[in-house]
This record gives sequence, structure tokens and C-alpha cells, in this order.
Amino acid sequence: QDANKNQSLELVELNPPDPWLTDPRGAQELEAGEVTITYLTHACMQLKLGQRTMLFDPWLTGPAFARGWWLLHQPPEDSFERLCKADLVYISHMHSDHLSYPTLKTVSKKRPDLPIYVGDTSRPVFWYLEKSGITLTNINVVPFGVWQNIDEHLRFMILMDGVHPEMDTCVVVEYKGHMILNTVDCTRPNGGRLPTGVDVMMSDFAGGASGFPMTFTGGKYTEIWKAEFIRNERKKLLNYKAQLVKSLQPKIYCPFAGYFVEAHPSDLYIKTTNTKNNPDDLNALIKKNSPGITTWTPKPGSVLDLGVALKDPSRKAGQIESPNSAKTYKDSWDFSLYLDELSLAIDAEFFQHKSWIPFYYNWAGFKNYNLVIRVIETNDDFEPVFGGYDYLVDFLDLSFPPRRPDRAHAYLEIKNRIGVMRHVVKHGLLWDNLYIGFQNRISRDPDVYHHRFWNHFQIELPTTGPDWDLFLQKL
Repeated sequence: QDANKNQSLELVELNPPDPWLTDPRGAQELEAGEVTITYLTHACMQLKLGQRTMLFDPWLTGPAFARGWWLLHQPPEDSFERLCKADLVYISHMHSDHLSYPTLKTVSKKRPDLPIYVGDTSRPVFWYLEKSGITLTNINVVPFGVWQNIDEHLRFMILMDGVHPEMDTCVVVEYKGHMILNTVDCTRPNGGRLPTGVDVMMSDFAGGASGFPMTFTGGKYTEIWKAEFIRNERKKLLNYKAQLVKSLQPKIYCPFAGYFVEAHPSDLYIKTTNTKNNPDDLNALIKKNSPGITTWTPKPGSVLDLGVALKDPSRKAGQIESPNSAKTYKDSWDFSLYLDELSLAIDAEFFQHKSWIPFYYNWAGFKNYNLVIRVIETNDDFEPVFGGYDYLVDFLDLSFPPRRPDRAHAYLEIKNRIGVMRHVVKHGLLWDNLYIGFQNRISRDPDVYHHRFWNHFQIELPTTGPDWDLFLQKL
């Protein structure tokens, strides 16, 4: 429910609706080893397509969403080598479990000209690249629904999401007439129109990629209510994915892009509460609804040989398990390396001057909305920090009152971990680091979702960060 009825989600009509039917190619027989798919971790797959290799969404090291998400699966030891040698890389969208700056920082030192392909979203996927200080010289922004020809046998097409066209994309890869469909995190990929009968389909499945309801407090948000809500939401997601797979009838289906963990000790509550779907449960549901579809749930380093699989009626023959010596789950994450980097922002000079608050929110540019927020800087346990800021923002007129106004208004109280909040403010980052990254606690009155507010701060902030040097000069 949105507090502003005029701000409902809008489904986007895509034209032509079935662009993959342009210039159709018949399927040719594949040799063993000609097309292989290797799972590395989370949403990262390596595709060998004849003489070419392609990688999806390489998140191989470091956290995502500031410090809230960490890799559950241990990537194979040679994952960075595979990435650096790739002929092309597809990055689906700007969320940091898909566009991983720690990963790309490592890659850029060895191969800054790595060919990366992204969709032409209204919010550029690499909007933060220049400020990140990372050098990547071969980023290709391609239009939606148009085949990108790599060689005589290989081509791919990026499609937009129908619900979040400003950000999310999915991809169809075709080699010798055989299609691989990766819908990634799309809510309604290509507006619901997708190729049927593809050789391989992969999609997310796990859920849990939101602060709601785990980070909400007060009112109905008891532990019992949260547990019941999460259980129902996961079940709905599982049923939706199973129905989508049934409607598209791929030969092989792979659940992926859900293998993250709230590993930092300070997030034990989230880790315990934010239960995820089990891929085996989804596979069982698919097998019940669609017995003709083969499922593949790989561990890091596992391989699917498509040429072998297609010759086997059960399609199981092409599934090659990772070596017994391969490690499946991560057990260390270099927390201090990344948390220390976040904490550097705490002592930034401009935070000594309270006028940073109006400077920042004027830069953010959100106003003319009857919402008041109270922002409180806290420690890791969400207790106020001595000397931290505690302030109100009235978005109706973008003022910063000492107390809540007398008029009727919606109210949010947001407690943010100080290191993450100041890092976000300093660098002009999106608030998904706070919200999706579980770095805040939220209460609201009345209990309604303010789509305009969250959409602005999670997607629509200016792509050029605040000029803090100018701020200091003007003091």
C-alpha cells in the first residue's frame, strides 16, 4: 500500500513483444563440451559457447549492500582467472550483489578492457563508476530487444523488466539456435513475455532481498507476525517461480542468485529471521507440476554440459558435480577490511557542521510530499551514538524543524548505523545500502509504504554526488 495513491507501480509495454523471434535460427547439434555452464557463486555463471566464454553478474569477493550481504558459496579458486579471461560479461543491474565494485576493482588491475555489456536503463548501471576510482574501459550499453552478434554462432539480447525498467534487466543467450534464458532478479521480465521451450532457464528463487519486515519495529511487527509474513511471502514466491517455469517449459531449469548470507555477527538477528527458500523445495514443486522439466541445482564449480544433456532423455547425464575437494560454503569474509573502509566516513570534516543536513537533502531533491522522517545515528546495536546526529526532515517543504509539525503528517523513524549512513551520505550512494542491506531499523505512523520516498532514495538520487568541497568552502 502506498501513501500516495497516484504513485502506483506502472507496467511497461514492450515493443516488439517477442524480439527474440527476429531472425530465427534452427537448433544445430552440439558436441560434448561445446556448450558448458559452470556455476561459480550466487548469480555468477560462466558459459562456454564454442570458442567464447561469457560470465553473468560476477560477485566474487567482498560484501554487497554496504555490509549486509556476504557470499554464502565459496567461488572456485580460479574464479578471478576465469573472469579476467572472459570474452564478454553481462551485468544485469546496479545492485551490488550483481555489480560488485570489490570484484571489479580486482579485475581492473589485470584487465581494465574486459568487455562488459549492460542494458540501456534510465538509471545507468555504471552510474557510480567514475567516483569509484576503478578503471574499466570497455563498457558497452546496448538497446533492449536487439540481438548483439558476437560471432557467426553466438548472439545475446538484453530485455528490460516490466515493473522496474529503470533498473532491472534479463538476458537471452543463443548459440547455434540453442537458447539460455536468465531472468535474474526481474519482477516481471520483459513484461511477462518470454521465449518458451528454451534449453536452459535460470532465475532467482530465495527471497529475503528486502529490509521488510525484519528491520521494522513497533505496532504489529512482533516476531510472530514477522515469521508468518515471511513464511507466506516465501511460499508465494516459490509458487510464482514454479508457475513461471511451467508456463515457459524450459528443458532444464536452474535456481540461482539467492546464495547470500547475513554473515556479520551484528546481523545475527536478520540471519535468523530472514529465512530463504530452499532450491530443493522449488525443484520438487517443479517436478510435481512439470515432470518433463529437468532441474539442476549446482554447487560452486559444478558444470552442465548442454550437448551431453540434450542427448540424454533424462537430461541428467550432462550434470557434472564439482570435485570433492571443492569447498561449498564460505566460513570467513574479511569483515574488518570492508567495515574499516565504511567507517572512514565517520570522521569526514563536513560532518562537524550540522548544516551538512540541509545541504545533503537539498542535493537529494525530494520534496512536496507530506512525510516527516526522524533520522538517528546509532551503533551496531541500533542504540544512539554519543555525539551522533538525531534530526527531523519535513519533506512537504524540505525543512528541518526541531520538533514534529502540528499538522497531520506521515512519520518515519529511521535508526541508521553511523558508519554506513555517513558512507552513503559522503559518496552520494543509494539508500538500498541501508534498506536492503539491513543497516537500519524503521518504525512508521501510519503503517503505510511510501513508494515515492523509497523509490527516490533507492533509485532516483542524482548520479553526481554531493560536492562536499564546495560545502566546506561556503561555510
